[in-house]
Amino acid sequence: MHRRLTMERFLKNVRPLKSTTGEKPGKGSYQCNNCQQVVHLDDQTDRLPPCPRCGETEFWP
Repeated sequence: MHRRLTMERFLKNVRPLKSTTGEKPGKGSYQCNNCQQVVHLDDQTDRLPPCPRCGETEFWP
């Protein structure tokens, strides 16, 4: 039982592998899936914009 609760807490805090434009993935740096441009979000409430270089909408942390 203790292990299950620990795993549930862990999974709650895991970031998805991919983030898309319009999402609020959290504070950090995200790399464009197409051109590797890095976008920095300074606040937990910031929305991920389209890539400023190529317009791509998918990013990796």
